[in-house]
This record gives sequence, structure tokens and C-alpha cells, in this order.
Amino acid sequence: MPLVGDLSEAMRWIEGSDGPVAVLASGDPGFFGIVRVLAERFGPEELRVLPAVSSVARAFARAGLPWEDAVVVSAHGRDGRSPRRAANVCRVHPKVAVLTAPRYGPADLARELGTSERAFVVVERLGAPDEGFFRGDAAAVAEREWKDPNVVLVLDEKRSVGEKSWISGFHRKPGGWALPVANFEHRSAMITRPEVRAQVLARLGPAPGDLIWDVGAGSGSVAIECALHGAAAVAVERDPGSCARIRRNAFRHGVYVEVAGGEAPGALGALPEPDAVFIGGTGGGFEKTIQHAADRTRRTVVLTLVTLERVVPAGKVLESRGLEVETTLLQTSRVEGLGSWHRLVPETPVFVVAGSRP
Repeated sequence: MPLVGDLSEAMRWIEGSDGPVAVLASGDPGFFGIVRVLAERFGPEELRVLPAVSSVARAFARAGLPWEDAVVVSAHGRDGRSPRRAANVCRVHPKVAVLTAPRYGPADLARELGTSERAFVVVERLGAPDEGFFRGDAAAVAEREWKDPNVVLVLDEKRSVGEKSWISGFHRKPGGWALPVANFEHRSAMITRPEVRAQVLARLGPAPGDLIWDVGAGSGSVAIECALHGAAAVAVERDPGSCARIRRNAFRHGVYVEVAGGEAPGALGALPEPDAVFIGGTGGGFEKTIQHAADRTRRTVVLTLVTLERVVPAGKVLESRGLEVETTLLQTSRVEGLGSWHRLVPETPVFVVAGSRP
């Protein structure tokens, strides 16, 4: 009985059998495979698993690459979120193996990542006599048809062979939450202050599989901290000098942030769907930028504002798009020395307006 799609009938058949049942699966069935389903149904003590080389190990072997530092993601999932989450992981990590799904193959992934600077390796018909191997860019992968089963490696070739690690997978310690201003190159203090950034990051909730927009990014500090926490990030900035500065800051922190040069809301139309959006600057298209962000976000839109005249209108726009709004005023002061005395030096008060899907 072929094990495809809904496995409930096959599980009932196994339960009703009189003797032992052999289940044949490709590669290592314990690695994103059938062992999980069988162990949940019958208990691990009832299973005898005889694994072969996993599809991921075979794909990296064909590519001639080490993979203890790779992230492995699956595009399978009943909730429909797995493909886009897999693509978002590919946007931020330098070495990712994607286990494709029948309705989300190499061409679909390549079209999703068409604007990213990544190389693709596709190994199809894994383990069969006609096993195929292909290396190319997103455009080349997107225009072909691929045979199952297959695995896609998505690589930043400049970082595909990195330093030897002591732990498998991709693990990065953010190095703190709300990093100091001195950790970022910025122009004329055009940067979200650490105390405000802490509140913004808490509202955005960046995590692996997420995609965050940082609109009016300035120094890119919010986008970079989101990337440090495993999320993919796109920094939208109209000033060419600031775009270069964001790239330098991202390189300094060892993360990849996609920089979209242009002014919102026009620059937002071609961007992939975000999980959360931070708007630190809107230029002249204030309301239209908020509307576009609110219409496309899956979870949250967060704004920082310093003028009272924009706080209430921003909240009304978010509410008109079905988001629940909460506004907070942050007032912070720093202790500075004054001879043998000390004084409080206040920072500019900042409103944080957050709209979230119910």
C-alpha cells in the first residue's frame, strides 16, 4: 500500500494486520520521515528502524559541501505556512537544505527567492539510477520541471564553507537585546534608540521562519536585530548613502539583510509578504504606507512617532484595517556626570503605536 497523502487508511490497515508489517521509505525515515507518525501511533518500542543515508546527506555529498552548519527545513505542512517559512529561512541563513513538497517544488522555491543572491543545488530522483544533479541560479531553477523525490540546497556561496563549528545546525547568540547605538554606524543620530528598540522588537517578535519589513530603516538597526534573532529582514530605505550604511552594519554583525532602495509606499509593492512590519520613517506617504503595511502583514505593524499630530491618525488607519491598536509613550533619561554631581538628561519622548491581528 503506497504511503501518500492522508495516511489514516494505511495506519488502520497496519493496526488490523495479524503479523509484522514492513514499511519501506526512502532515506532515513527518522529524519522528517514516517517514523514520527508510526511512533505516535504504535509507540517507539514497537518499531525496528533500519535507516539509509538521508536525502539531505546525499544532496550535500553530491554538492561536495560540509553540512554540520546547515539549517534543514521542510516545505511539508497542513497549515499552508511551511513553504513561506522555509523560504524565509533561506533568505537569512547562508546554507539551507529544503525538503520539498508535492505542491511546492524547486521551481516554486526559486520563484519565491528570485530577488535574493543565492545559488541553488537541486538533487532529483534521489537514490534512483537516473539521479540528477543541477547547480544554478534562481532563474534557471524556476524555468525547469523537476522529478520527485528531490532536495534543494540554497546557498550563499561566499559563506557556504565557514568555520568549523562545535554544534550542528545554525546557532547564533544575538549578543543582547536592544544593542547600544555605538554598535551601529548611523547618520546624524538617525537610529532607533536602544530603549525604544527593545519595545519595538518585543512587539515584532522576530523568530526563525518570519519575514520582517523595516521601513525607513535609516541605520538598519531594527532589521539587523531581527536577523540576529533568526528572522529574515528587508530594510526599505530611500537614501542611497543609508542603504550602503545598512549593508555595512549587517556585515559587521554577521547577518544578511536584504536592502530595498526606494521610498514607501511605492517600494513595498514588490516585497514578499511580511509577518511583521516596523515603520520608523514614512516620508510623504504617511497614511498610504501604514495602509499598505496593515493590509499585507500577517501579524503586526509597529510605528515609532515623535509628533502628536500623527499618533491618533496612525492608530485610526490601523484600526480601519482590522488591527487592534495599543499606543505607548516611552520617556527615558540617562544619568550624566556634572562635576562631582550627577543629573538626568531626558531623551526625546517617543510614541510606539502597535497594531496586531486579533
